[in-house]
Amino acid sequence: MARQQTIRREVACTGIGLHSGRKVRLRLVPAAPDTGIIFRRVDLSLEVPATRENLHPISYATAVSRDGASVSTVEHLLSACYALGVDNIVVELDAPELPIMDGSAAPFVYLLHEAGLKRQSAPRRYLRVTKPLRLTRDDKTIAVFPADRLKMSYTIKFPHPLIQYQSASFNITPASYATEIAPARTFCFLRDVEPLRRRGLTLGGSLDNAVVLDEVSVLNDKLRFDDEFVRHKVLDAIGDLALLGIPLRGHLVAYKGGHALHSELVGKLLASPDHWVIETDEADEILSGVPALAPELPASF
Repeated sequence: MARQQTIRREVACTGIGLHSGRKVRLRLVPAAPDTGIIFRRVDLSLEVPATRENLHPISYATAVSRDGASVSTVEHLLSACYALGVDNIVVELDAPELPIMDGSAAPFVYLLHEAGLKRQSAPRRYLRVTKPLRLTRDDKTIAVFPADRLKMSYTIKFPHPLIQYQSASFNITPASYATEIAPARTFCFLRDVEPLRRRGLTLGGSLDNAVVLDEVSVLNDKLRFDDEFVRHKVLDAIGDLALLGIPLRGHLVAYKGGHALHSELVGKLLASPDHWVIETDEADEILSGVPALAPELPASF
């Protein structure tokens, strides 16, 4: 039977918050079965479970809050945990925002690889979609369809010569995630940087932790993938799906989605029990370790 997993040992890192610009100390700690993913603000001695009910609306990131404690920019770490099969973990930090690292989920994959995975006694439960569910907001659409495994199909549209339309589709496994999705970095447009900073956002942003585009080109040395932009949207969507609190078996299809649409779908899905069933799996499909990243992306964190 597929079992829940946590990490084998504690690991830690430091970095800066993308929006706050503050230094952050982060530590990942093993957790008991059925704990889920919990953010622990050690500076406040408060905990915030990563669940849809604790979602805190902010711009340009995903955040959770409870009892006066908030944690923002959680999507990249949540994405890595969700895709690699980490069910139970405590994320300790001493600031209100996770470190952005290099703007992708790759550093968190490295951390989880260093920590190792540990199978636990409790069975792993899945939310399997049985009927399609769709949301449309203006020209944006997101839907989830029945599928035996987690699959993501995403299309984005930006009026930029290096993006235009980009589409990608993935069967999400730990191996495919680590090599094809996790390295994709967040991106922004140069014209938006100053207006964002006037709003107190992207204060920690740089070419070291984001892909920045001017009107015709990328300011960074190079892209990691020709379609890195849509791959990062898939990465974000997986992180937002983690707010379900349970692994999804379904096919998510999005057109021009974003954090708000992802989280709205999670909320609607949780509120529509006639569209899914909870099941366990007699076959043990959980990998015993975290796959390494592609060799052309060396660990430098």
